[in-house]
Amino acid sequence: MTEPREHQGVPSRRGVLRTAVVAGAALAVPLAGGLPQAEARERTPARNASQPADHRIGSLGDQSAVRTFTLGDVRLTYVVDAAMELDRTGFLPAVPSSYWAEHPEEVAPSGRIATSAGGVLVERGHRRLLIDVGLGANTLPPSLGVSRGGALLRTLRALRVRPETIDTVAFTHLHTDHTGMGFVTAPGRAPRKAFPRAGYLVAGAEWEPFWEHQVKVGAPSWDSFMVPMSKVLRRFDDGAQVWPGVTALITPGHSPGHTTFVISAGGGRRILVFGDAFHTPAQVAHPEWPSGPDTNVDKVLKARRTLLAELRKPHTYGFAFHFGDQAFGRVGEDGRWHPVPARALLPTPIQLP
Repeated sequence: MTEPREHQGVPSRRGVLRTAVVAGAALAVPLAGGLPQAEARERTPARNASQPADHRIGSLGDQSAVRTFTLGDVRLTYVVDAAMELDRTGFLPAVPSSYWAEHPEEVAPSGRIATSAGGVLVERGHRRLLIDVGLGANTLPPSLGVSRGGALLRTLRALRVRPETIDTVAFTHLHTDHTGMGFVTAPGRAPRKAFPRAGYLVAGAEWEPFWEHQVKVGAPSWDSFMVPMSKVLRRFDDGAQVWPGVTALITPGHSPGHTTFVISAGGGRRILVFGDAFHTPAQVAHPEWPSGPDTNVDKVLKARRTLLAELRKPHTYGFAFHFGDQAFGRVGEDGRWHPVPARALLPTPIQLP
């Protein structure tokens, strides 16, 4: 999906001002403390215009804030790394233009589709898992959209989370908007892990095709990611427990070994981090609409059927990397994505030029 570029993005003046307003209050509560009670509840499908908006639910047309969602004994925080906007015809050619005309709330002011990128910080007790690591210094090809990344480590610092406190990094798949900050390189030095004490995990079914050069679209840098990753990776299979209470569900199609992580939260509750099986809520309601970079459309459709069946089960939530500012949600009986409240710790840390 992406191609390397030379420098990391910096926040706009507007973004800096917004951060200054919010950060003081947001950072007053360190993330290392005890987890609050579960705050998940379903959004009311519609509200009267006289009712106040729930500011814990963002807009599909905006880049994601840094939001946190607690379920049972688990807390998930979207550590935003990048701002991206997808081209409607280049990235989502199967979605009819009439759909966007009928759903203007799902379109950014630019006319493209707002899709942030980053990592999901999963905290249980004193342990920390990071699922995916954002775009980093890569960019989307112009035919697919526009992007600006590189805020992941800065966002973690703002959240008072040191990289060495993360014990595991697990990848849903190896496209560059999910692997960009896996390794860092100092001038004249070989790449090193950005999270020095973490085990780096990826599905064997995902690793082999990329390592054998069978996947070209979206493949990460060979020297900056693949080679250093080959020296540290731990592979897992479908059904493996990759972290306490977190199970791998292989959902191929977008990439050969694309993985959904099923996180148990106690009391029968769970949340599915489903990577790029869906890029927009439109595909939840219309799973027959694939994305341009999908490597195997038939497998994507099968994976989506599996995921929708799981997401419709009681006490099940989902996390979507690319659903604007509505990353946390549920699939309702109507087969549509319903965002749920998630507390904003920080505004989006990076803006498009």
